[in-house]
Amino acid sequence: MPSIYYTGFADEAGQELETQIKATLELGWNAIEMRNVKVRGFDGGNLHDISDDAFEVLVDQLAAAGVHVNSFGSAIANGAKSILKPFDECLASTRRAAQRAPRLKADFIRIMSYPIGDLADLHEEERFRRLREIVAIFADTGVTVVHENCGNYGGMSWINSLRLIENVPGLKLVFDTGNPVNDADYSKPKPRPKQSAWEFYRQVKEHVVYVHVKDGIWDKETLKLTQCFPGEGQGDVERILRDLLAGGYSGGLSIEPHMEAGLNDPSLTREENCYATYVEYGRRLMALMDRIGL
Repeated sequence: MPSIYYTGFADEAGQELETQIKATLELGWNAIEMRNVKVRGFDGGNLHDISDDAFEVLVDQLAAAGVHVNSFGSAIANGAKSILKPFDECLASTRRAAQRAPRLKADFIRIMSYPIGDLADLHEEERFRRLREIVAIFADTGVTVVHENCGNYGGMSWINSLRLIENVPGLKLVFDTGNPVNDADYSKPKPRPKQSAWEFYRQVKEHVVYVHVKDGIWDKETLKLTQCFPGEGQGDVERILRDLLAGGYSGGLSIEPHMEAGLNDPSLTREENCYATYVEYGRRLMALMDRIGL
């Protein structure tokens, strides 16, 4: 089997750094895709927003535990931002992240491409311009900027992801298997169907350098999404993982369960359920990979 390593958005196990480290080690892993975190004694937030003092403590605690940050799960250009608002906030976050990611020896930083907004005017050129500037800030850091297909311009369809690649030199893709289950396919006419994870992946895979593992089931009757364990939903998870391995993929598989207290064990608190669900998700992914690798 090619060299694969496991990681995940450990803030889904818990916000506290100690909890994230504990869940990672319990799975036998040594990497975290760090997004939101709370260091004891400091305010929490995204990794690029916590204070400098909190960041220094975080660096020391990770090193002491033998855990590293393989990818920086930034909030840059994410769903809480707008292409219609000034670029200042994203630029500030980008510059802080560009200082912190190399300290953590992160391979990647995850960004997005702003929410879709008005279909009559997607402000494509402004999106491309901003993402070019973001990528340029990381040019000499050794950190690869990866775009996630997640309810944003680049996630509207595989065509839009390729438009980003064509217009933002140096940008690569992190493919999320579960997001297409919930996202409309804007390459198709109304009423737009949900995307096919397999089709999206197949069209962009030459640009994929990192993978988020998520899965879900879209109910056409209730119009509701239910997140589920990997391989149990409509995200073509096993098919995509098999194709990755057949193609010699060597890199990270990052779990992002989005299941909250998915196990719903009545003997556990909500926080305990979140932690147990995250660990169970990681175990099920490894079990799936063992079956694929046989």
